Amino acid sequence: MNNAQPAVWAKGLTRRFGNKVAVNGVDLAVMPGEFYGLLGPNGAGKTTTIKMIVGLLRPDDGTAGVGEFNTWKNPTDAKRRIGVLPEEFNLYERLTGAELLDFTAAIHGLPKAQAASRREELLSLLDLEDASRTVIGDYSRGMRKKVALAAAVIHAPPVLFLDEPFEGVDAISARLIRQLLQRYTESGATIVFSSHVMELVERLCSRIGIMVAGELIIEASPDKLLAHYGVTNVEDAFLAAVGASDTTQGLEWLANSSG
Repeated sequence: MNNAQPAVWAKGLTRRFGNKVAVNGVDLAVMPGEFYGLLGPNGAGKTTTIKMIVGLLRPDDGTAGVGEFNTWKNPTDAKRRIGVLPEEFNLYERLTGAELLDFTAAIHGLPKAQAASRREELLSLLDLEDASRTVIGDYSRGMRKKVALAAAVIHAPPVLFLDEPFEGVDAISARLIRQLLQRYTESGATIVFSSHVMELVERLCSRIGIMVAGELIIEASPDKLLAHYGVTNVEDAFLAAVGASDTTQGLEWLANSSG
């Protein structure tokens, strides 16, 4: 039996918005070194769950934490251990990419020489060197995503939360992000990752949880998930878990369209 302290945990996590229960009693335990994929259709509660764990949204019931620290009782200690790339992120648009990384490093107390070294490594790895002196207000969506990821990891947090990190990025940028994340988990870090890109989830994740209507309905390794649903890929397992049909009925008029 594994008695290690989970890197990320939640107990009875619940959040309501008016009469709607967005997250309903979620229990979660992600162990150190795991690349954990949190999947679900739009509105399933993934983003709300992540926000409650990292301290961006207070739960109505239950609690959550990072390692030995309860996010809501020890917020400073918990937040020191994490990096966060939210789905919707706000950056200082009048800073350059290099200035943003220097500012973030300073907030986390990194010595200047170490911060400069990490900044240059990240800018190089993410192919942002040429844009490092450009203000973020002039960045594309993909460039913003990459510099926000660099800011999330520059202090080398043991736990990283990523909400749709590949949304709006091109294939080249996606590959660079994927390489960074793979190197990060190889170092022993823990990643909690939400995405709709099933191919990347299958390739990257060591364990997958699927949420439906605010509840975590199944957790398993990719191989066990495929075996459970009797399918050959994570996309089909996901569709089976959420009860979605992969057939299209109606819209026969589309077949009659012509150039």
